[in-house]
Amino acid sequence: MASLLEKVGVLISANLHWMVNQALEANSVAVVDEYIRRVEDNIEAVEDAAATVGGEAKTLRRKQQEFQAKADELDRNIDLFLGEGKDQLAMAAQSRYNTMKSLADTYSTQADLQESEFQKLLEAKLRLEAKLTEVKQERVHLEAMLELAKAREAAHKAVAAVGDVSTEAAGMEDIKSAIERRLAKSEAQAEIDSKKLDRQMEEVLETREIEDQLAARRARLGLAQAAGS
Repeated sequence: MASLLEKVGVLISANLHWMVNQALEANSVAVVDEYIRRVEDNIEAVEDAAATVGGEAKTLRRKQQEFQAKADELDRNIDLFLGEGKDQLAMAAQSRYNTMKSLADTYSTQADLQESEFQKLLEAKLRLEAKLTEVKQERVHLEAMLELAKAREAAHKAVAAVGDVSTEAAGMEDIKSAIERRLAKSEAQAEIDSKKLDRQMEEVLETREIEDQLAARRARLGLAQAAGS
């Protein structure tokens, strides 16, 4: 019985703040659930022990009352025997009275002890139930806190993911800009090349025109065609 009350005392004195911190660090209410299970198990044990002790206390108290009743009857008989001068009967009754009174006193002491234990168990049960209610209420708050923490972590991850997408988009924009610059450069180069070709063609046409002019002039002057012309 003492060991049960000691275990109950440990459970009642458990540091709820410490349990909450442990649960928050582990991101789980498992440590609180384990404590709740232990309290519920011990409440059942205390109820069973209280029923046993209470029953024993009632039995002892009933026996004490029975022997006390017999002692009271013998006490009256002793007076009666003495009054009638029946000393031998008075002596026998006195001896029996002493036995009955001793038994009544013994059962009374035992009954007192058991009734005291019974009351301790009832008190322990009430205190355990109060602690259980407190912890269950705290568990509800704790679970809400953990859910909020998980929601915030999910939101943080979502924001981080958006940041990654933004970074990737920025990277794509850089690639796009680089491609556009290359295209612009190639277009500009093509334009330059086109102008160079036009200029070359113009130069060829201009040379031929000059040669044709010179040829016509030689013909007019009756000059022979120059070698290599």
